[in-house]
Amino acid sequence: MKGAKPRVCFVVATEITVTAFLLDQIRTAAKTHDVCVALNTRNNAFLAPYEINVEVVPVAIERKIKPLADLAALFALYRLFCARRFDLIHSVSPKAGLLAMLAGFLAGVPRRLHVFTGQVWVTRRGLSRFFLKSLDRLLAALATHLLADSPSQRDFLVADGVVTATKCTVLGKGSISGVNTARFQPDAAARDMVRLELAVPADGVLFLYLGRLNRDKGIADLAAAFANLCRSRDDIWLALVGPDEENMATLARQLCGAHADHLRLVDYTNTPQRYMAAADVFCLPSYREGFGTVVIEAAACGVAAIASRIYGLTDAVIDAETGLLHAAGDVATIETMMARLAGDRALRQRLGAAARNRACADFAMPVLTSALLVFYAKMLN
Repeated sequence: MKGAKPRVCFVVATEITVTAFLLDQIRTAAKTHDVCVALNTRNNAFLAPYEINVEVVPVAIERKIKPLADLAALFALYRLFCARRFDLIHSVSPKAGLLAMLAGFLAGVPRRLHVFTGQVWVTRRGLSRFFLKSLDRLLAALATHLLADSPSQRDFLVADGVVTATKCTVLGKGSISGVNTARFQPDAAARDMVRLELAVPADGVLFLYLGRLNRDKGIADLAAAFANLCRSRDDIWLALVGPDEENMATLARQLCGAHADHLRLVDYTNTPQRYMAAADVFCLPSYREGFGTVVIEAAACGVAAIASRIYGLTDAVIDAETGLLHAAGDVATIETMMARLAGDRALRQRLGAAARNRACADFAMPVLTSALLVFYAKMLN
């Protein structure tokens, strides 16, 4: 109908993906587009507390491969797309992307956008790697437009033949949605409160990991490096904050051994900015990452980072300027970097200040949201 708003459907697997990355994009897009969000949820009103009034359609998209459930989700998306005749579907996360792109292709949705946020198969070997990589290639072929959330990830995907250079691009300087610099900022009150909750002294050096706890995130490497450093320092603490997917909390305690009393474990939090404001150093020793948004969020809080030198994170951290980079899996270097920052407050502050300046200048959320809407306009026209 002439003058009608373009119809857009966001497709993701979980509520966490929406609340962590897409709130501002959905809220802003809804002003000029007819927006629907399809995801695995039992709460159609989960966006109400954020004052976002868009349609939410429950679709049982599982994160892990489950053939029967996946077929059911594919059919549900196909029916939704046929019934609503969207102008554009926008997917985030691998499983949601594959199902959305395939259902959109079959339903004849004219514009199908997927955002690559990291590849599970990077740490796999043999048949598993080949199979999962082939699924990403299929996803890319079914999409009409592709975004990668970092320049180095895009280069990796192009070099590995998953995407073509002409089809895949990056918004701004990277990340899915940027960072809310009003929410993530230095906060002395939060710092004091969180340290009180965690029983960490005000003058102690707090290292923080925040995110899903699994092996690919390098949790075991971080715990081992921390335990080694505890042998020579008694003024350091490590907080692991996030849902434990692979019983990493037990492994971390075992690795810390006699120093486990300096380890703090916190389950999923919807106020990550509090923990980032309380930290002295943010650690992300990951083996795979699309961009590492949490690093930029910590940066916005004025916190320096220690991170792996892998694609994605090399865009989030400038080595020796906003943080320190090490080879993935290099426990000895992680320990050395932790020791260096623990013993040099001035260096921590210098790196943290530069990190915040860069986060505010290059990755502020309005910048990325505006870039996405410009991208939408080009697609729709």
